[in-house]
Amino acid sequence: MRHGKSGRKLNRTSSHRKAMFANMAASLITHEQITTTVPKAKEIRPIVEKLVTLGKRGDLHARRQALSQIQDKEAVKKLFDAIAARYATRNGGYLRIMRAGFRHGDNAPMAIIEFVDRDISAKGAADKARVAAEEAEGETEAA
Repeated sequence: MRHGKSGRKLNRTSSHRKAMFANMAASLITHEQITTTVPKAKEIRPIVEKLVTLGKRGDLHARRQALSQIQDKEAVKKLFDAIAARYATRNGGYLRIMRAGFRHGDNAPMAIIEFVDRDISAKGAADKARVAAEEAEGETEAA
């Protein structure tokens, strides 16, 4: 019997699941909005909300706990500096899940998970900065 065993397995091993949730949490913090399947969105929500609560605490121990969970220094920096300050007066409920139809290939139910008062310019900003840096690097090599 499966009494008291919470959480979906998502057809993955425990190490794969842990790594996937760490990557999804880092992406969600960086871009403030990601598209994924509904079960994954429902599983990642409590993980990221606990990370935001750690960010609101703000001390060194909380920062180390967040780093041990998502292992992305830039995401943790953004979490503790920008996101924690934004939700300083809010008592939970930092994320929303909106259903977004079905995936074309396998008809899986899709969802968009995002921060409630998100920064609209954050989505794709890191990717745009990376592409701009690569183009600038390419121009200096060509010259």
